[in-house]
Amino acid sequence: MKIGLVLSGGGARGIAHLGVIKALQEMGIGFEQIAGTSAGAITGALVAQGYTPDESLKIIESSSFVRHLRPAWNRMGLLRLDTAIDLYRKYIPHDSFEGLQIPLHVVAVDLNAGEQVVFEQGNLIRPVLASCCLPGIFEPMLINKRQFVDGGVLNNLPVDVIENKVDFLIGSHCNVLGPRKPITSMRGVIERSLVLAVQSKTRDRFVKCNVLIEPPQLSQYATTDISKARDLFRIGYQYTRSMTADIEKALNRPTLELS
Repeated sequence: MKIGLVLSGGGARGIAHLGVIKALQEMGIGFEQIAGTSAGAITGALVAQGYTPDESLKIIESSSFVRHLRPAWNRMGLLRLDTAIDLYRKYIPHDSFEGLQIPLHVVAVDLNAGEQVVFEQGNLIRPVLASCCLPGIFEPMLINKRQFVDGGVLNNLPVDVIENKVDFLIGSHCNVLGPRKPITSMRGVIERSLVLAVQSKTRDRFVKCNVLIEPPQLSQYATTDISKARDLFRIGYQYTRSMTADIEKALNRPTLELS
């Protein structure tokens, strides 16, 4: 049985994907295909490269990602992400989809064409970063003279990208809605509004997953809570472990039901 893993965007909450993957691996579950958007593209690339979830967490914690961001003076965003290319090349030196141990599919949005683009061959790092370019925050990423922004704008859980390549789909969704404390800042208003907009487009994709992992505790964390990486990792891990019986039951269904 070919198993595919789909990883959503969600900012810092995407670190929970690593905890989810660790728990799945402990159940003896491997992946033949990985698809990711935004934070899911970053964690997916590290895992597809061959890093363990724990190693990936250490990379994220030690990479001082924020130090590599620079102001975007052309006013298409507040920050530039292309300055982080050298940082990622340190951990994925071959910078190619073909060099990965697991096939990876990264979703970004062509801003001018208004359509999603799936990157799955050629250079790796620029597409991964393009998938994270949240509009208004990060300047669009240029690839072949085309401007790309965050894949979550159109597809925050890209199950459609690999559903025909595998027999069984596991979705890890970290862009969780839930009750939160009253919002008291402009950033909070913008962030919550984006989450609501993205979530409304994602629900139809939930039903395509044979298993959907969506830890409710993640709703208490902001997309910028990178300093709480360990907590986010633990939440993803513990919630997935709590689903062990359901996941094993789903995997033991006759293949006929999956076709």
